[in-house]
Amino acid sequence: MIKVITYGTYDLLHQGHLNLLRRAKNLGDYLIVGVTNDNFDRERGKLNVRNNVLERVEAVKATGLADLIVIEDYVGQKIDDIQKYEVDIFAIGSDWIGQFDYLKEFCKVVYLPRTEGISSTQLRLETQDIVNIGIVGAGRIANRFVAEARFVSGVNVRAIFDSDINTASSLAIEQGNSIVCHDYEVLLSESDAVYIATPHLSHYTCIKQALCAHKHVLCETPLVLRYDQAVELYELAKKQGVVLMEANKTAHCPAFNHLMVMIKSGVIGDVVDIEASLSKLLSNRKLREFDPLQAGGSMCELGSYPLLPIIKLLGTKYMDLVFYSRMENGVDIYTKGVIHYSKAVCSFRLGLGVKTEGDLIVSGTHGYAYVPAPWWKTDYFEFRYEDQNDNKKFFYKWDGAGLRYELQEFISCIYNHRLSTVRLRASESISMAKVMQQFLERRNFIEI
Repeated sequence: MIKVITYGTYDLLHQGHLNLLRRAKNLGDYLIVGVTNDNFDRERGKLNVRNNVLERVEAVKATGLADLIVIEDYVGQKIDDIQKYEVDIFAIGSDWIGQFDYLKEFCKVVYLPRTEGISSTQLRLETQDIVNIGIVGAGRIANRFVAEARFVSGVNVRAIFDSDINTASSLAIEQGNSIVCHDYEVLLSESDAVYIATPHLSHYTCIKQALCAHKHVLCETPLVLRYDQAVELYELAKKQGVVLMEANKTAHCPAFNHLMVMIKSGVIGDVVDIEASLSKLLSNRKLREFDPLQAGGSMCELGSYPLLPIIKLLGTKYMDLVFYSRMENGVDIYTKGVIHYSKAVCSFRLGLGVKTEGDLIVSGTHGYAYVPAPWWKTDYFEFRYEDQNDNKKFFYKWDGAGLRYELQEFISCIYNHRLSTVRLRASESISMAKVMQQFLERRNFIEI
C-alpha cells in the first residue's frame, strides 16, 4: 500500500482544493489529509475567520477523498506524521516548490500543479463582508483590542464610546478612522457588533441594550456576576438571533484548546484533580481592581480564567464549592476555591496582593498535564507519566495580547451564523456567573 499525505487550510473549500486532493489521491492507495488549525493565516499577518477548523475538517470529509484526516497543530508535525503513519509520499501545491525539500529525508516529495485563477484568499476578498465594531469603554484593555483587531480580517473598528469623552477621543486617534460617539445609542446605530470593555457592574446593562438593538456582543470577562442575569442575556441573544460571547482570551487560545481536546480524549486517563493559579502584584491600590463598589478583588477580576479548565473538563454540575479569602479594605486580595465533583476535586488560587505560582496541573489516572506559568497564555504544555520515556512536550506560539483569538472566533460566529461557540459555551459562561454570585453573597465563604 502506498500512503500519501498532504496538508492545507481548506478554507471556503473550492474546486482548486478538490483538484489538489484528487491529484494527491491518484499518487497512491491511501490519502491522509492534514487540516491546519485555526491560526493557519498567521504567517500572512491575518487570522482567517470564515471557517473554523471543525468546519474545514467536515468539508474535507464530505469530499470522500480522504481516508484519514488529522489536524496540524504545531511546527514540525509533518515529520512526526510522516513517521507515525509510515507515509511514502508527501504532496503539496506547486506554489510551495522547494520549501518542503527537507522532507525528502523521510519520504518522496511531490509538488502538484495548482488550479489557476481560484484561491481561498481570492474568494474571501470577493465575498468579504466587513463587520463594523463599536468599542464600549476606552480603557486599558480596549487599547489592546484596537491593536489586535488589525490582525483579524473582516473587522473595522467603526465607533468608540466612553463616559470620558477625552479617553474615547484618544483611542479614536490611535485607531485612525473611528468616530467618537457621545451617546451609547449613537454607537449602536453605527455598529454591527459591540465590544464591551467597561467595568464589571455595567456589563449587564450594556449587553442587554445592545442585544435589544439586534447587535452582536463580545463582552470582556466576567460577562456578568449573577446567574440569573447570565441566563437572561443568553436567552435574549438566542431570541434576537445574534451572537453573545464572553471575551475570555484563554478559551480561544489554540494551544489551550488542543490541551483540552487531548485530555478529553483520555491521554491522562480519568481526571481526578485540577489545580489552577493566577496572581498579580498590583501596587496601586487606587485602581478599580481594589474598589469594592466596582466589584473589585481577585475573584471577580481573575476568577474566570482558572474556572475555565475546571468547567471545560469536569462540567458545570459540581457538588460543593468553598471559598477561602484574605480581605483588605473590602476586597479579596487572595482567594482559594475548592470545588468538589462526584469523582474529582479541584482548587484554584487567585491573588491581587498575594503572589502564587501561576501554573495549571491536571491530574489523571494514567498521568498528568502540566502547563507552566503563565498557563492562561498557553504556548507550551507537557503530558507526564510514571515512565518518563512516555512524556510528551508540545510547543506553540502565542501572538500579541491574545485578544485576536477571541475576536477571530467572534467574527467567525457572525459570518457562519453560529450563535454560540464550543470554546466557551453559554452553559459554561453561565456557570462562571453562578460562581461569582456565590462569592459575592459570601456563601460557603471563610475569611483567613
